Amino acid sequence: ERAAQFGLLLDDISITEQSRQANVIAVEGDARTADLIGKALDEAGGDLIELRRIEAADGIANHLSKSRNSVYLPHGPQILFNITGAMQ
Repeated sequence: ERAAQFGLLLDDISITEQSRQANVIAVEGDARTADLIGKALDEAGGDLIELRRIEAADGIANHLSKSRNSVYLPHGPQILFNITGAMQ
């Protein structure tokens, strides 16, 4: 009766509990993912970061090669370090 005073059905309570459980499971999965990434970085060290840099460069080159616009990029190894500074 008390729930009906607020316009709630008892079914709503079970849905709320399921949503809470889903959120807990998602957070636990995120924590596990962060732990695995941390371990991978410890084991691979700078090699994993270098691999990600190569993958990013490959993606950028692929995107630019399909563009019909002319694109001019600065020369040198620091090209990806100041992307946000160049946009300001």
